[in-house]
Amino acid sequence: MKLYDFALAPNPRRVRIFLAEKGIEPEVEQVAIREGAQFEPAFLAINPNATVPVLQLDDGTTIADSFAICRYAEEIQPDPPLMGRTPFEKATICYWQRRIELEGFQAVAEILRNSAERFRDHALPGPLPVAQIPDLVTRGRDRLPAFFEMLDTRLSESAFVAGADYSAADIDALVAVDFAANAAQERPPERFSALKAWHGRVSARPSAGA
Repeated sequence: MKLYDFALAPNPRRVRIFLAEKGIEPEVEQVAIREGAQFEPAFLAINPNATVPVLQLDDGTTIADSFAICRYAEEIQPDPPLMGRTPFEKATICYWQRRIELEGFQAVAEILRNSAERFRDHALPGPLPVAQIPDLVTRGRDRLPAFFEMLDTRLSESAFVAGADYSAADIDALVAVDFAANAAQERPPERFSALKAWHGRVSARPSAGA
């Protein structure tokens, strides 16, 4: 397997952490996103959506979405289970992943893609030109405090985001919190002690540095 990656982007990081927890070590090829390599014909032949990550299987077929790649990894390497064992666990993890994606990742993406010069004509991922909307920067910043509070409330009552065990929801939440800090300079307030303690624990896992 080969993973097409960009080390600074959050979605590839989600995949790298997930694969590291599974003990799966694909060949990795960095795509020079900031230089526009994702729009070159050679990469568009691999992923017409011009995004990373992409997992290319040994037969040449590709999976071009971070959630789908993690789902594939869960199926081929069930242990340790990161997407749940029972139907309820699977549904719970999926629920928290959806909330993290919609309330966290999207808020930061609104800030970054509608403010950074390099996204001037690409405010949405993909090959089509999309203009920036400055008001979305304000909306994204307004959304993040509620996201941090939601996670802190949850982690005040649960060891990990989706329950007693570390899961894909923790991977997504870790990357979302770090994405907010790195891309939007937004960090959880110190008063969110449960979130801060959890962040320290999950950041200390070897996979977090993948």
